[in-house]
Amino acid sequence: MIINAEIYTMDESGKVIKNGYIKDVDGKITEIGEMCELDDCPLDAFDAKGARVYPGMVDAHTHLGLFEEGIAFEGDDGNEDTDPVTPHMRAIDGSNPMDGYFRQALEAGITTVLISPGSTNPIAGEIAAVKTYGKRIDKMILKAPAAIKMSLGENPKSTYNDKDQSPVTRMAVAALIRETLARAKKYADEKDAADNDSSLDPPEYDMKYESLYPVMRRKIPVHFHAHRADDIFTALRISSEFNIKCVIVHGTEGHLIAGDLAEDGIGVLSGPFMTDRSKPELKNMTAASPGLLSSAGIKTAIITDHPETPINYLSLCAAVAVREGMEKNMAIRAVTVVPAEICGIADKVGSLEIGKDADYYIIDGDPLDIMNKPSAVFINGRKVI
Repeated sequence: MIINAEIYTMDESGKVIKNGYIKDVDGKITEIGEMCELDDCPLDAFDAKGARVYPGMVDAHTHLGLFEEGIAFEGDDGNEDTDPVTPHMRAIDGSNPMDGYFRQALEAGITTVLISPGSTNPIAGEIAAVKTYGKRIDKMILKAPAAIKMSLGENPKSTYNDKDQSPVTRMAVAALIRETLARAKKYADEKDAADNDSSLDPPEYDMKYESLYPVMRRKIPVHFHAHRADDIFTALRISSEFNIKCVIVHGTEGHLIAGDLAEDGIGVLSGPFMTDRSKPELKNMTAASPGLLSSAGIKTAIITDHPETPINYLSLCAAVAVREGMEKNMAIRAVTVVPAEICGIADKVGSLEIGKDADYYIIDGDPLDIMNKPSAVFINGRKVI
């Protein structure tokens, strides 16, 4: 339980409680309100002494633990580039929670991350939403799978060009995704038909298509890695053709087509922009992008793409976005409740509301001020920092 806190709920109302408390039971928030409304105060309550409390930050696109700190090939487990179609690869099987950056994420106030396979494969595998505290990833999972990762543009075509293997063009990358989705649809239809009619035989079990079943039934989205505007449009085209949920990851040129994205109601995980323009498709990268997208009415989250930008700089990324024009409250929302909404986990994290996980951090001052850092971090009501 937290008392004497200035609470920024980041809920839909944007409510700020100037002197309040948060009570939790079994890791869930059960009460939140003004101190004057508190009936009894446990002796072990944590006194914030007037400091601010924010919901734990959510980084919606990372490779945390898949590309380990200070290790080369031995700790590089993000890309199974022996096969361009690997939807059955699971990020949780490659991510090491003992990697030092999990601790650094916690120290920065980041309590939830989405861990994604890399972007060398057109279809890369299952993304998982996990908490950043723990040693056994099975006990850290918030939602798995949370999405399927697919990639367009330079990364897959350059990877397989180096192997002298298809796909080596944007056309072939898109065709391979379409071919796989068409087979997955057939598999899903036959599976459902057999479930509803005992006289029909189910399809022969196929782990790849089984992994895509929740995508075909719109239970989870596809997170499309796409930087260039034309690649973003390819992601939207494929999503429309197969009636699948779509989230754009990176969206580096999204600000150039903001009207189209707003019209389609597509969420964007914007970033990283605190990095170099290491390849041609990043030539229009700008830290102004998340502000331009959110101003256009697009649901926009800010991401680090760790380790591209180290995860502990997530709040700094939000601060830079504000410097480049993003409204400050929107930037804070872009690292809390908005990524939770885009990723389908807002019923549990992202804002401080009754029934949600008691994940929050305490900070003495502006969370976007580079000179400030959390003094305490709580996950499921437990103080972990």
